[in-house]
Parts: sequence; C-alpha cells; structure tokens
Amino acid sequence: MSLQPDPAQYESQLAIKLAAFEADFVPFGVPAPAVFRSAPLHFRQRAEFRIWHEGDAIAYAMFDPAEPKRPVLMEDFPVASSAICTLMPRLRAALQADAELRRKLFQVNFLSTLSGEMLVTLLYHRKLEAAWEKAARALAAELGILLIGRSLKQKIVLARDWVQEELLVGERRLRYQQIEASFSQPNAGVCQQMLGWACEQASGLGGDLLELYCGNGNFTVALAPQFGRVLATEMSKSSVRAASHNLAANGVDNVTMVRMASEEISDALARVRPFNRLRDVDLDSYRFSTLFVDPPRAGLDDGTVALARNFRHILYISCNPQTLRDNVAALADTHAISTAAVFDQFPYTHHLECGLLLSRRS
Repeated sequence: MSLQPDPAQYESQLAIKLAAFEADFVPFGVPAPAVFRSAPLHFRQRAEFRIWHEGDAIAYAMFDPAEPKRPVLMEDFPVASSAICTLMPRLRAALQADAELRRKLFQVNFLSTLSGEMLVTLLYHRKLEAAWEKAARALAAELGILLIGRSLKQKIVLARDWVQEELLVGERRLRYQQIEASFSQPNAGVCQQMLGWACEQASGLGGDLLELYCGNGNFTVALAPQFGRVLATEMSKSSVRAASHNLAANGVDNVTMVRMASEEISDALARVRPFNRLRDVDLDSYRFSTLFVDPPRAGLDDGTVALARNFRHILYISCNPQTLRDNVAALADTHAISTAAVFDQFPYTHHLECGLLLSRRS
C-alpha cells in the first residue's frame, strides 16, 4: 500500500482486483459478486509507526518495502481513521515535550473505534519505572485516551488493555471488546458490510451452525440469531475470553464456545477420538445445517474440507482468493457457489476479502 494513496485511483484499483477474482472463479460458475467498497480515506482503525529520533526531536516513521532501510517521516497518515489522524500531532507534541516519555521510545501503536474510544501503546527499549507511569497517566488524562506502556517482558496497563467497539448491523448495534495486540478487523466500515452480508445469506437456512476460527466472536455475535444453536471453536485463549465477553455483552445465549483447533473438531464430529474439552457438549443433539469459516490465509486444510462436505451450506469468508479457489475446487463435486461477494478491506493493495455461500448439489 502506498503511504500516501491517491483517492482518484481507488475505483480503478478495485476494478483490477474484482476482475482478477471473477476470472479465477469462472470455472466454478460464480454468479456476479456483490461489491462492497471501502471509504477511500480514513478507513483503518489501527496504525503502527516507528519513532524516529534526531537529537531531541522525534517523528513518526514508516518504511517503504522497496527501500526498507530508509525511513519515511510521516506528518499524517490519511488511510488511518480520522480519530488517529487528529491525535497524531497532539500525541507527538506531548511526547516531544516530555523527556521521560520520549526516552528510548521506538514505536507507537494506535487502536481506534467507531464508538469513539482510543487505545495507544508506547513501546520502549528500556525498563519502565514509576517516573514513566506518572508521566504516562498525566498524558492519558490530557489526551483522553487509554494508554499502555511496553518494553521487554514488561506491560503496564494504566486503565484497561481493550477498547469497546460498536458496529451497526441491520437494526442491531453490536458491541465488541477488542484487545490490544490481538486481531480485530482493521476496516470497521467494511466489517459492518461483511457482517450484514453474512447475516443476509444465513437468513432462512435454519438448523444449527458450526463456526470454526471464531476469533473474538466478530461473526458469531452477528450470525447467532439466525440459527437455533451455535457451536463455535477457537484456539487462542485471549480470543475465547473476548468472544465470551462479546456474546454476553450482546445478550446472545445460544452459543457454546470450545477451545479447539479445526482439526480436532473434525475428529470429534467424525468420532475419531473423544476430547475432554467436549465432555459437557452433546454433539449428537446438534442439527447442523451450516458451516461458517473465516480461516487464516492458508485456507482450509484437507481434514476441514472433508468435514465441510457433510454440511448443506458452507458460508465462507476468505482473506486469500487463491486458497479460497483451491478449497472451492476441492468441494466442487459436492457443493456449488450460490452467492458471492467481495469486500475491499484493504484499499490500494492487491488484497481482497471474499465471501461465498456454497450449497450442496442436489
């Protein structure tokens, strides 16, 4: 992504990505995809900057992959949210004016939200002591932000290490706990569109839902009302905690969370072996109609593809069209694409988020 993108190029760059997607999926009879655009500027809720020191002066910096050793000093970053762009000069001025906060600071991470909360993490090449904490608390109060300090084997949380996001999906206002240094969707505007599209596809499918890779419950919270019951799996302990919090915060009570890998739940459903973590879960009582997956870039492994064949419907969100294509090819003898969508989560890059609803062939 260009560090200073040109909004006039947005539509042409999206058209190139859309054409590539359509060409890749022609062999599978993909219908014309719904296209969900991003705002051309101020779309990223997260941003990370190195801090460049010149004597006592500091500046935000990034590095161009074409010249990785040459810092590009940043006065602003127009792809970042308006809240981040507004805070950047105020934060830099405050850090510049305080030697304790400035000393051996090497990185600043911003996490903003549509709800108005802002979390800033300051990273240092030194131990943080009482003098730093006193100065940091004054800074957080002055700027009205949540603040964390990090150094090697040290993390100082001044208030809390998460923000509360709010996303509008249909007529529901969904609340999400997003934890510092954990994954969350960077483009909140497009995320709302993805959740809305997924809910539209799930409407009327009925039965129960199995969700793999549920993360902090981003899709779980939105999709759960469309189904009788939901069994959701995730490996990360912090994500499971966040998902449980988010389900409770949104009054969702038909979801059971289990901390298991996709390979393990595949074995459990195939009765290959028992799992202690499922001792209180009656798998036989579920009437699964739909599998929802939002996997890593590597896509679904062979075992999960085999599991997917057993579902009438597969709702698949992918951050990698190439591995999505491979998985669709592997499922082509049992499932066909019913609907498709593309979501421009990452403008001015070659990345494209995709969504497919696959249904079992009659």
